[in-house]
Amino acid sequence: MTIHSTAIVHPKAELDSTVEVGPYAVIGDKVSIGAGTVIGTHAVIDPYVEIGPGCNIFQFAAIGAVPQALKFEGGETYVKIGQGTIIREFVTVHRGTVFGGGLTQIGDGCLLMAYTHIAHDCKVGNRVTMANNATLAGHITIGDYASIGGLVAIHQFVRIGDYAFVGGKSAVVKDVPPYVLAAGDRARLHGLNSVGLQRHGFSPEAVSALKKVYRIIFRIGITMNEAISRVSAEIEQLPEVVNFINFIKSSERGVTR
Repeated sequence: MTIHSTAIVHPKAELDSTVEVGPYAVIGDKVSIGAGTVIGTHAVIDPYVEIGPGCNIFQFAAIGAVPQALKFEGGETYVKIGQGTIIREFVTVHRGTVFGGGLTQIGDGCLLMAYTHIAHDCKVGNRVTMANNATLAGHITIGDYASIGGLVAIHQFVRIGDYAFVGGKSAVVKDVPPYVLAAGDRARLHGLNSVGLQRHGFSPEAVSALKKVYRIIFRIGITMNEAISRVSAEIEQLPEVVNFINFIKSSERGVTR
């Protein structure tokens, strides 16, 4: 374990023997940090935070501060970060709330670029990329392999589906289905995330089926219930198709179109 002499580490914090802590970093009580993780200069890790192995927390990041929620009245709520996640300069991640489930969670292999913000009770999946200054309000869910562009603002309780791409400077107020491109203020859909699907090795059959699903649901002008019925009757129920339809069926805020 390498801890700089100017760092402040609470005696009850649990750090693996291979953790590195840079100058002037502050690590609080009830913190757990896994093997090989690096905590940068002036980073602050507040109590009730669990950071997995192989993470890199850059300088001036702030992890585990109390949420910016007027209803928050204290309590043991948590931040959990998976393995191999990179958190760049000035990123802020806030603890959950008792009324929101008590946990803010970030998955494995994520990249949170400078100045991004993860608010209370958010659930960020695996391999998610958030570009500079992207901001999540409370209670947001981001699916696996989703990409959020710079300066994007996402409304509380919105869900972003797996492999979706949200373009820069977008304001997102409704759910964004998996596998699609969304952009604008307010965000609108612009087709499938074809480049992303190709890069992640989706089969031609899956991409073709998703294109047909997208057209039926969003482009031919029938009701959502009619569209879902047509998809069930006409399109092979590949896992990607089922995921797309189940996401739409479970939407509570409504779906971006």
